[in-house]
Amino acid sequence: MKLDLGNPAWRSTLPPARSVASDAPVSACAFSRDGKTAAFALGDGRVRLLPADVNNAAAEAQEPLHKGAVLSLIGDPLNDGFISGGDDGRLLRIAADGSASEIAVQKGKWIDKLAPHRANGTVAASAGKMALVVDKAGEVREFGPHQSTVTGIDFSKDGSRIACSHYDGITIWSIGQVVLPPRRFGWRGSHVALKWSTDGKFIATGTQENDIHVWRIAQASDMRMAGYPAKVKSLSWSADARWLYTSSQPVFTAWPFAGKGPEGKPPLQFGEEGAGLITVVAAHPSAEFVAGGYDSGELQLGDIKMRRSVVLKMSDASPVSALAWSPDGFRLAIGNENGDMLVIDLRR
Repeated sequence: MKLDLGNPAWRSTLPPARSVASDAPVSACAFSRDGKTAAFALGDGRVRLLPADVNNAAAEAQEPLHKGAVLSLIGDPLNDGFISGGDDGRLLRIAADGSASEIAVQKGKWIDKLAPHRANGTVAASAGKMALVVDKAGEVREFGPHQSTVTGIDFSKDGSRIACSHYDGITIWSIGQVVLPPRRFGWRGSHVALKWSTDGKFIATGTQENDIHVWRIAQASDMRMAGYPAKVKSLSWSADARWLYTSSQPVFTAWPFAGKGPEGKPPLQFGEEGAGLITVVAAHPSAEFVAGGYDSGELQLGDIKMRRSVVLKMSDASPVSALAWSPDGFRLAIGNENGDMLVIDLRR
């Protein structure tokens, strides 16, 4: 993928985009597996589907699928639809035409964290103190309970394990052919986000204490990176696992994980200081780019190789709450707390 952020066109004009407004905040967004559709989870129970083609004026106005807010949304690893979770405890599979079927229900619990594994078609979800894993045949397995609510969930690279963050650390569960006892990695305090590295070697969490914690899985060693002005709620690994991007700074912040890792090294910070702090960060699926949404509403695209960034969307006072890349990396979906939904085409 070639995106030359040094091209004057990036700084003189904003890229093509289409925008749809709602009266409910956006909690999550995702692209379908084929990249043709972007979906947005809304606080009024709806999942809004938009064509990824910014020149396509069609927009599906779905009826509410959940009773209450839709809290989580991912692309379905099995087909070209989506998976959603809500505060009604329902886990739904949404087809490309907007129709939905129930996968599981957890009465009295919220399903607010989801993770897909595309290679094996498996989905992981949080439900209170439990973790759920749904395989491609539709079988639902439960893991837990954990000592507190599961605050983050993600798959290992090969899909044979899931990691769950909770109070005082993380727990790794074996879900493959070989069933092993769960592994516990402890660190005091509340962990509010979790991401397993794309090479499978590290697990990172954001904590209530305005820092991040990273475990090196093979050696069971850990490291702490502090100094953030706010809680780090968004983490994203580069496609090659060389960088861990984090929210809660006014510029792009990337910790180096190539070679010996970040021990004793400062993070790489680059780009133009935004109008506030980054609330959501999303690494490009294949190239050396990263997108960051701010609490001011601004959206930037960063190039870690050139150490520069450009503004894709100006500030509008509504914090960016969701970001997602299309599978081919040429489009971005963005949602904010005001209910605005955008699809941006980055091809020049």
